[in-house]
Amino acid sequence: MLLLLDRLSPLRLCLPRLSLVQVTALLMAAVLSACSVPGSDPAYAPGYGNGSQAVARQVAQQFIQVVDTVEPVAERECRRRTVGSNCDFLIVVDDRPDQPPNAHQFVTDEGQPVVAFTYSLLETVRNADELAFVMGHETAHHIAGHLDRQAASAERGAAILAGLVSVRGGNAAQIEEAQKIGALIGSRRYSKEFELEADALGTVITLKAGFDPVRGAEFFNRLPDPGNQFLGTHPPNADRLATVRRTAAAL
Repeated sequence: MLLLLDRLSPLRLCLPRLSLVQVTALLMAAVLSACSVPGSDPAYAPGYGNGSQAVARQVAQQFIQVVDTVEPVAERECRRRTVGSNCDFLIVVDDRPDQPPNAHQFVTDEGQPVVAFTYSLLETVRNADELAFVMGHETAHHIAGHLDRQAASAERGAAILAGLVSVRGGNAAQIEEAQKIGALIGSRRYSKEFELEADALGTVITLKAGFDPVRGAEFFNRLPDPGNQFLGTHPPNADRLATVRRTAAAL
């Protein structure tokens, strides 16, 4: 299922089973209307600001092609690898023009997994392989249960550090601060590992969907390299590319 996020309201338009022509028209309308919004930063996306219907059509058609192809593969992989998980992915597009290229995964209060793309990301990717890999990576986070594992690690970190401060005679304010710091450390402890796991499983999903994950992972070459920072959220780009190449070669 595809949703379009409005700039003013949280969930404006639901597109459950529309035709490619209908969806393309709606995506084009959103892209072209975003071009005229004051204060938008055209550096975020090459197509913004040029008013080109051809660019909007190409962006929309590539996105629909990737979603139609990758989503069912990700859902099958989810059902194969998990027990009791909700594998009905909801694909969301954020059409606010001030958002930088980004994609992320989260779960609604009802437990439905969501993969969100910004429009600027849709225009920044250079080919369908890159977009497919990004989608495969984000769906992999849900399949691997990273959000739940991260939350559990944060809880453990908060409890451990708060317990240490309490034993040493810390007051209520110090214990509360220790909980916050412990939760942060706990949530970051496995972040890099989770990203590499998602890269590996995302490679599997991308390849099974008929796209080239190695070519898709070239997207990393255009991202700032986070390096190997202590408690960083992402591993070095070189490690991520190596993971993709190694997984693809094994397959």
